[in-house]
Amino acid sequence: MHVPGTFNSFFLGGFECSTHRRFDNRRLDLIQATGHDRFAKADFARLRTHRIQAARDGVRWHLIETRPGFFDWSSLLPQVKAAREEGVQIVWDLCHYGWPDDIDIWYPGFVERFERFTKAVATFMRDEGIEVPFYCPVNEISFWAWGGGDTGQFNPKGVKRGAELKHQLIRASIAAIEAIRGVAPKARFVQADPLINVIPASGRAADREAAEAYRQSQFEAWDMLCGKAWPGLGGKAEYLDIVGLNFYSDNQWFNGGKTVFRDDPLYRPLRGMLAEVYARYQRPLMIAETGAEGEARPSWLAYVCEEVRNAMTQDIPVEGICLYPILDYPGWNDERLCEVGLYGYADLQGHRAIYSPLAEELERQQAQFAAMAEGQAS
Repeated sequence: MHVPGTFNSFFLGGFECSTHRRFDNRRLDLIQATGHDRFAKADFARLRTHRIQAARDGVRWHLIETRPGFFDWSSLLPQVKAAREEGVQIVWDLCHYGWPDDIDIWYPGFVERFERFTKAVATFMRDEGIEVPFYCPVNEISFWAWGGGDTGQFNPKGVKRGAELKHQLIRASIAAIEAIRGVAPKARFVQADPLINVIPASGRAADREAAEAYRQSQFEAWDMLCGKAWPGLGGKAEYLDIVGLNFYSDNQWFNGGKTVFRDDPLYRPLRGMLAEVYARYQRPLMIAETGAEGEARPSWLAYVCEEVRNAMTQDIPVEGICLYPILDYPGWNDERLCEVGLYGYADLQGHRAIYSPLAEELERQQAQFAAMAEGQAS
């Protein structure tokens, strides 16, 4: 049975950190919108009360590089200091859909600017005493290529340019890894993308082929990073470190149709999906994002944990589960309250209401993972 040890705790808390410009060109900043920028220390302290000592958080490039080559760390330093003071290990997202306005993402200059920026971040983190930093260079390359390159839902609002955007983001990720390793050779990297399943709409051969082609597309970015596909992009095996799998309750659907939920006999168990990814890459895995909305939160966590435990008993190296987002947040497009978190919005003093059913389920799952580890040790 696999025994995880990569992160300071098996469960992580994920702070939503999207900074993209949506369809109407309004820039989002979810770290600011959730109050995490003002109350980072209290937020990290809350994680500690649940024995969570690791998290995903965001570096907001558009606030830091306010003009080319000038780096203002005032937006990041409070988060870094708060995490250090509370003893919380962070996986830092370096590009969570957003970038400075003066850059054109479609041109080579984007990759060059990102390379310089990530080197500056690595230097800053080193100077802050972080010896083994963790980074997610570019979050959800595949989803971004679809939403920003194929369907125009958010920046750069491309249509039918998804492959082009994906290649550009791969180049940027590779450049970032090289730049960071030049400063921090021990740095670790999480490459996070959605884990999906696409089911044929009928038994016809054409439908089966189309659904399988769509399903296989989830592997493209990872394949490019490790050099299995499009080797001209520069991918190498060492660029694929920890494979981050973002898995939600709506990640399975009929091709061109409706969502397939867990009570459907066609729903594919998560354990099998984890086994497939590990067989393909032979790299450590983590559930980099998972969660549900409203009253579904506890049962969804229970399902994911049960499936992960089953996978771990089969020696599949799952290193952690990140509850994401850990805070309720305003919806990207309509600013509605998305009740997805362990905690809600902050009041003026930084206090947040806890969602007790999820907290209780988290405690149950922690106990079960602990019992499993103790059984393995004995």
